[in-house]
This record gives sequence, C-alpha cells and structure tokens, in this order.
Amino acid sequence: MLTDELKDRIRDAYARVKEGLPGFRARAAQTRMIAEVAKALAQAGGAAVIEAPTGTGKSMAYLIAGAEAAKALKKKLLIATATVALQEQLVERDIPLFLKLYGREMKVALAKGRGRYVCPRNLRMAGASLAESAQMGLGLDADLALWTKPPAERDKQVLRKLTDAFDRNEWNGDMDAAPETPGDMLRGMITTSTGGCTGRRCAYFMLCPFFAARRAAADADIIVANQDLVLADLTLSSGEESWGGVFLPKPEETLYVFDEAHHMPGKTIDRGASEVALNVAVRQISRLGRQVHAAYSLTDKEVIGKLTLDAGDEKLQALSDALEALEKEIRQSWLPDPAETEPVYRGSLGQLPDNWVHHATLLYIASSEVQRWLTAVRRTITEMSEGGPTQEALSRELGMAMERIDRQVRTWRAWSSDDPEQAPPLARWVTLSNDQQLVCHASAVSAGALLRSILWDNASAAVMTSATLSVGGNFRGFADAVGLPDDAVTVSLPSPFDLAAQARLEIPSLSALPDAREQHAQEITDWLADHLDWNAGNLVLFTSRAKLERVLQRLPIDKVRKVRAQGSLGKTQLIAEHVAAVEAGKGSTLFGLASFGEGLDLPGKLCETVVITQLPFAVPTDPVGATYAEWLESRGRNPFMEVAVPEATRLLIQYCGRLIRSETDRGRIVLLDRRVITRQYGSQMLKALPPFQRVIERTA
Repeated sequence: MLTDELKDRIRDAYARVKEGLPGFRARAAQTRMIAEVAKALAQAGGAAVIEAPTGTGKSMAYLIAGAEAAKALKKKLLIATATVALQEQLVERDIPLFLKLYGREMKVALAKGRGRYVCPRNLRMAGASLAESAQMGLGLDADLALWTKPPAERDKQVLRKLTDAFDRNEWNGDMDAAPETPGDMLRGMITTSTGGCTGRRCAYFMLCPFFAARRAAADADIIVANQDLVLADLTLSSGEESWGGVFLPKPEETLYVFDEAHHMPGKTIDRGASEVALNVAVRQISRLGRQVHAAYSLTDKEVIGKLTLDAGDEKLQALSDALEALEKEIRQSWLPDPAETEPVYRGSLGQLPDNWVHHATLLYIASSEVQRWLTAVRRTITEMSEGGPTQEALSRELGMAMERIDRQVRTWRAWSSDDPEQAPPLARWVTLSNDQQLVCHASAVSAGALLRSILWDNASAAVMTSATLSVGGNFRGFADAVGLPDDAVTVSLPSPFDLAAQARLEIPSLSALPDAREQHAQEITDWLADHLDWNAGNLVLFTSRAKLERVLQRLPIDKVRKVRAQGSLGKTQLIAEHVAAVEAGKGSTLFGLASFGEGLDLPGKLCETVVITQLPFAVPTDPVGATYAEWLESRGRNPFMEVAVPEATRLLIQYCGRLIRSETDRGRIVLLDRRVITRQYGSQMLKALPPFQRVIERTA
C-alpha cells in the first residue's frame, strides 16, 4: 500500500527533479499522474489507465513514482513501449537524466526479443558456409543448407564485417546497432527464433547477446522492453497454471508500466493469431521428413519418442494427406469472386462449414502427434555430446520446424473447437493469395480475456498510459479492449497547453464526401494547391496509399517538388530531409499514412499545418473486426457506434496531437471530411476533440 514513508520518498524524488532540471515547469497534470501511478503500483494487484496528453511529462512521472514504489516493495520496474524509438529515448536520455537528478544508482537494462540480437552460432555457420561447396550449407544435405540461393557479394561483405566486429568486441550483437545493415535474407540467417535456439546446450551460450541481455534484465532494477516481448513472455507457461517469468522477471515480482498503451489491444490479438498456408505446409513436411531421417541417422537410434523412423514417416504422411484433403475440400466448396483482388472466405460468427471443421479436427490430432514426436527428436539431437556441425544445423532446422508445427496445432485447434457461449467467437477465415495459395487463419477478436488472465490477474501491479486512450474522457471502449478490472482507476488528464489559443481546427466547405473517391481526391488536391502554405512545414495524412498517390498525381509540379511522401524513402531519411528543407526556409510537406499520424514529433515551424484528408475509420472487411461486429449485432448492439466511431475518434485525436508539441507551438488542423458536420455521429467526434478554436465553413 501507499505508506506515508513511500509518499515522502516520492515527494523528495519529485523535488530533486524539479530543482535539478533547467527550465522545469510544475504542471498539475504531471503531479496528478505521479500520484495515480504511485497509488496503483503500491497496491497489490493495482491497476490504472492514465490518459496523459503531449507535454504532460509522463515518462518522468512514471519513473518518479515507479522507481520509488519498486524500491519500497522490492520489485522490478518494467516499462514496455510499442516502438524502438521510445525504448531508445528512455534508455539513452530519460532514465539516465532521471537517475542523475534523482541522485541514486539503479541498474537499467534494455530487453529485446531474440530476433533483435545476432545468434553467434548462426553467425559462425553462415561465415563457415562461404568457404564450403556450392551447397552453401556446411557440406550437408540441401535440407540443412543455410543459403536458399547463392549469396550476393554485398551479403558476403556484410557478413564478414559483422563477424569481425563481433569477434573484436566492437559490436555487442544488437541488430539495431549493427555496424552494417544486413539484407532480409542474411538477417534471417544470423539471428534466430525461440524454436531455433538451443539455450544452455549451445556451445556459444556464454557469448550469446540475447542471453547476456537476459542476465542483465534479471539483475536490473529498471527494465525497458517492447510490448511484443512482454506479451511473448506473459503467454509462455513457467509451470503448472503459471504464466510469464520465462525470460523476463516473474509477473508477481514486477511493477508494469505500459507506455504507448493504445497499441496493446492490437498487439495482444496479433500475438494469439495463427495461420497455415496449406500448400507450403505440405512442402515443409516433405522437407521435415528428410531432416528427421538425418536425425535418426546421426543419433544411430532406432526409436525416438516411442516411434521408429517408419512409424514417424507414417505420422508425417498422415498429416500431409490431411492437409491436401482440406485444401481439396475448400477448393470444391468455395468459389472466390474473380473480381476480388484479395479473396476472403470468412465464417459468419466464426462458424466454418461442417466438412471443414471435420478436416480441421483430424488435422489437430495429426499435427499434435507430430509435435510430440518432433519434440523428442529435437531433444535427442540437442542432448548429443558430439555431433559437430550437422548436429548444430539439425538443431536449428528442427527447432524452426517445431515452430511451424505449433502454428498448425494452434490453427487447427481454433478451427475445430467450440466458442464459449457468452464470449465473442474466434474469427476463422481463408484467404487466396496472388499465387493462388490457400491460407487458413484464426484469431481472437478481442484482447480482453487474454490480458485479464495473463496480466491483470498475475502482475504485482500494472499501469497503462498514452496520450489517447479515451473518447472525450470515456474509457469504456479501451477498458473492454484490454480486459481492465472493474476496480481499476481511469484518469484523463488535461493538456498542459492552451490549445484554444495555440491552435485552430478548420473544416473547409468541400462538397464531396470520401465515398465519392475521384471527386473527393480532386477537392483535396485543389484545397492543398490553393490554401496550403507551401513555404512552411506541413503534414498531410491519408487513410490509404491509393488516395495519397491519386492526390500526388494531380498536384501541380511545383507543389509536388516540395512533397516528401511516405514510402519514397525510409522514414528516418524522409523526416531528416523535411527538417533540413524547413530549416533552410524552402518549405516541405510530408504526405503520410497512419504511422505518420502518431509518434511523429515535429515541433515549431517543422509542422505548422496538419491536414487530415479523411476520418480514419477502420477497413470494414477486416475479418477480425467484421467477426466482432457481427457478434455485437447478434446481441442487439451497434458495432459502428460502439467500436468504429470511438476508434476513429481516438485516432483523430492522435492525428491532431501532431501539431502542438510545446507551449510555443502555433498552427492549424484542417479536416477535409465534412462527415463530422453532415453525419449524426459527427457531433460526438467533434465534442471529443481537444478545445481548439474552431472555424467551420458553411456550404452554399
């Protein structure tokens, strides 16, 4: 609980920060946030959601409260973010500054997933393979080869440079800080996944950057991680009916702060989703069979996992036959519309045809049997004392095969299981790819139930924060999406800026609405050409790549020269060029999609106008969203008003937040979508927006 002693320590920490930080301004919103974070984290099972607008100083607020609460309770403070940029900002700037002002020493660790660190074993194998035969695979069978095609000269040069830097201790193995950026193929070869890692049995275990980072996290007082890694840990079993604590501290020993928490529902849903490309899966089983033969030969065992090699072959053949049978069944019963560019068959309320479910049930049994056998085969390989390079290659390949089989098990279990009566159903659907491959998908439609079981019921305490979590102070949508406990605290803090004086919201008198695609695109083009200050710094946000390109094609060439469109260059380079052009007085306008609508920090003259071309409603054909909407409708609820409008409103507020980043910023937000005026839901959206000065033009 929040004792008087802990309160005094937090007040003292805040006073130290206030006195030591040049130009510090006391803000009521920040002190309120410190108090709310402290109350939540100091309470066993404490839970809070805090909406803290730009300028609140939320990172310093949760550091002040969280560090003292963690110290008093002898817990770890784990800060989880959605982006690498914020992780780096916390580790390189915010936390060191806080600790310096705080006057105390605390160990800090940055934790990332395996794929963000080089795998020393795979790095060695890749380097050795360059000197091998044309197989490029340590002279092994092609099914164990590293290179899927002969390496380009640049791949060879990058590989040698990375190997030299790692061997000389000039690089710690963090792929985000690699001295040379590898291409996708090479990166995949020199990193590893959970399945491909043999852990302590690996000869390179003590050199492994991932395990070094894991040891640092175990010894740290403050851990910074990405949300994906935290979710991955929380969904791993650490014992009987116990979750988490596999490569991060145990949930019951951890105080969690989730920054950028508006990403949590989507990331949690993605974490539980699975898919199987049927034809690809059949080919992979054929390859797996040859790898298993190599494993039996290497171990010189007749029986592994209670199966002879012949019996194991029969299991693999049964799984392959079942996959082909399902593919045949789907192709016979589903005729995709030739006019559709990306055909999708979605089960209404998650229900698939009975014949498909029957095949999925057989596949679940067959894939589960293969999974158990493959686990035993791989364990036998990794436990060998002397297997040489073949053992290492087999360990890697069998581990990755286990991950693929696990995806099958999860997909077929989802396809063949019944949904709980009172909960939303799973979304189940099939897609047809451009190369005519059938892909089977399954996903939860809400993150609430999973987060309730793995986080809220297990964590010592947890706080979620972001600039946009509510809709006009109403947290119902977000609370449902993250399974927030009923007794959790929700707080919406006021902006520290004088938004009415610093910014205005303009809604011009366009005649076309977004559903008139060509006309609306033309009116956007005309407005931008005539009314945007092209000699200033601007940000124009689109909801689709198609409309962005349509407008770009119609703009006068002198305007196009001042546009920097997302996708034309990497995001970092694009923004750097924008900053340079504005600071040189030349003017620059960024054209971007949703990812430019949040997390982009362009203070002062770098962004004096934000143009939002269209209300950011989600695509209605998304199978996950469509299944959830259908379930709400089946219960007499309105999915558009309950889900679509609140989510679009939250995104709209997020987009508006790109404009005012400090007390001295000035500018305007222009909304080129008259639906906020003409539609009934529009007044609700406008009411939820920050209190900008408003200029709404009337149509003739």
